[in-house]
Amino acid sequence: MSELYLRIALPSPLRRLFDYRAPAHIAANAWQPGVRVRVPFGRRELIGILVETATATTVPANKIKDALALLDTQPLLPANMMRLCIWTAQYYQHSLGDTFSWALPTLLRQGEPAEARQQKIWLAKLPLNLDDPLLTRAPKQLQALKVLAQHSQGIAHERLEHFAISKDSIAALLKKDLVSQQVRQLQDLAHKKPSLAQPELPLNDEQQAAFNAIHANNQEYKAYLLAGVTGSGKTEVYLQLIREALAAGKQVLVLIPEINLGPQTLERFTKRFNARIALLHSNVNDRERLEAWLAARSGHADIIIGTRSALFTPLQRLGLIIIDEEHDTSYKQQEGLRYHARDLALVRARAANVPIVLGSATPCLESLHNAHSGRFALLRLTRRAGGASQPKFIRLDVRSLPLDSGISAPLQKEIRKTLEAGQQVLVFLNRRGFAPVLMCNDCGWMSQCAECDARLTFHQRYNELRCHHCGHIEARPHNCPECSKVDLRPIGAGTERAEERLQILFPDTPVLRIDRDSTSRKGAMDTLLTTIGSGEPCIMIGTQMLAKGHHFPRVTLVAILNADGGLFSADFRASERMAQLIVQVAGRAGRAGDPGRVIIQSQLADHPLLVQLSEQGYFAFAEQALSERRATSLPPFSYLALLRADALKAELADNFLEDAYSIAEQLVTQLAIQGVELLGPIASPMERRAGRYRAQLLIQANSRAQLHRLLTPLCSNLENLASARQSRWSMDVDPVDLF
Repeated sequence: MSELYLRIALPSPLRRLFDYRAPAHIAANAWQPGVRVRVPFGRRELIGILVETATATTVPANKIKDALALLDTQPLLPANMMRLCIWTAQYYQHSLGDTFSWALPTLLRQGEPAEARQQKIWLAKLPLNLDDPLLTRAPKQLQALKVLAQHSQGIAHERLEHFAISKDSIAALLKKDLVSQQVRQLQDLAHKKPSLAQPELPLNDEQQAAFNAIHANNQEYKAYLLAGVTGSGKTEVYLQLIREALAAGKQVLVLIPEINLGPQTLERFTKRFNARIALLHSNVNDRERLEAWLAARSGHADIIIGTRSALFTPLQRLGLIIIDEEHDTSYKQQEGLRYHARDLALVRARAANVPIVLGSATPCLESLHNAHSGRFALLRLTRRAGGASQPKFIRLDVRSLPLDSGISAPLQKEIRKTLEAGQQVLVFLNRRGFAPVLMCNDCGWMSQCAECDARLTFHQRYNELRCHHCGHIEARPHNCPECSKVDLRPIGAGTERAEERLQILFPDTPVLRIDRDSTSRKGAMDTLLTTIGSGEPCIMIGTQMLAKGHHFPRVTLVAILNADGGLFSADFRASERMAQLIVQVAGRAGRAGDPGRVIIQSQLADHPLLVQLSEQGYFAFAEQALSERRATSLPPFSYLALLRADALKAELADNFLEDAYSIAEQLVTQLAIQGVELLGPIASPMERRAGRYRAQLLIQANSRAQLHRLLTPLCSNLENLASARQSRWSMDVDPVDLF
């Protein structure tokens, strides 16, 4: 009988499979693609995914090793998810083994059994005898037995205290043989049919038309771009589509851009549906994430809500995919496997032949282009739900106005009027910390990161200087490091400084800061949202975390302190992002009965982009931006890949990219690849970061197929370069930024 060889994908940067000999004591039919296998790898042991088996191998007999253990009796990843991972690794030019690692929960990567958690259940033994002499002098045990007797299905061990039953009482009853214990798998419980827990809201004409269009084709793949102004009721359309999918016995995958939107979304879905909802994001602990993943795979979870990595969750009965805020750059993974969850969701929906809905008030230009070319069906919601009016935009020219911690006197007056009317104010400043830089007033020294080409931000609360790029932290100096003088001044304003000033200006009003620093503790964001939800007058000051999907019905004034950041940038996508951010932040105003206002402070209040956004809206801006992209052959009218390299010395990264450029040029000639241009290599816009020098080579192509004809052999060649061993490199296909 010929030997069986296993071709395994291992969590390694190498873009290849590794051959191992199958142990003779394990039956050949046990080796199914998708199972996990523990194998020796150098001096370590790794857990990989079996991709295929073979009866021959090119590895010499004296070099091939035996696999150590088979960890699953059934494939961990079903065939459709195996195909998605393989496609992902090929498209994003990434190691297949590492791609599988991104697709699996942490505990499964570490070799934990793919089994749902077991639950201890306590039951009263029948026939029940409450007069048992063993209970005569044990009133607490007697009461515990009475409570257990009222629950014929038993009470879970972790819920005993909820019923005022102590662990000591239950242990004593077990010793007296008056109770019994059962161990059940959490997913052994019968699957109740999902139902509505709360009445649905009536849809207006536009919402109903969008719902009807999607529902009419809910048995096959089609991509829908639900482009609705902020507050137009996109979520209600999602909820009613989900109701239809659940009624048909299907599961629904909902992707959201930010972890902080998870609890809010979960609460809304929980109130609407009597259904099992699984939440998957990085703030869920490893055990809970595994439980949710297994529940989704087995079909026990009806609705799966998660951030980008939830895309890889296997679903037994997938019927609908929803991508909320599809324009958000959070859907793009920026390190390791640099995938875009929105784009992969389209691939997954097509393979599963199910509809996919991409919702946004400010769709990305790529999605709008797909809608214009017929690849997506465009559904517009132009009116706010419930009859609320669109907010009024006011451009406030601050060139000749003094700014008090970034806040002008006219803006202070408008904030006061809003608060006196019993309403709430949202102040947006996309800059954390107290001040962007600390400067010596005598010699001009500025706080500079020793590891990056960036300034250190002053955080007054901790009296620290922090680099927001590499994470470096140092204490605020008492004297200037250059001239030893003590007149060190914070220059510019961040959210901390604006918060401090607003507290002084409005001492009787709560000022709530919402940024990454203030919401880092568990439950902090929920506490802030509860305060806002009370409806009492308050001022919110925060970064772009405030712009995403939140519903604040009492906010009638939105103030944007500095709208000029995206008007001048080396990145061609900067204006698109700035437009999206302004419109999304503005959309928090006037979502209920009271009209909303948006005041945009700017040194360039008459800039054409700001004028167009405030007077004609996002879609007018998007149409002009698309025509400019077409004229300059930029995405979505061309396709990009960015080869990045970093090293301890600038010349090492440059040498690697020069070698890469030469190989790419040869491949273009040898393979007769058309319409591909190599731009660079050049230093990255921020050349030094975390002590390493960075450079990049941009590859631009007229067609996606021609781009990948070059990238696949190029990446194979790069792995073998001698210069590659002296620098770290990565290939970013469809990059969302050029930094």
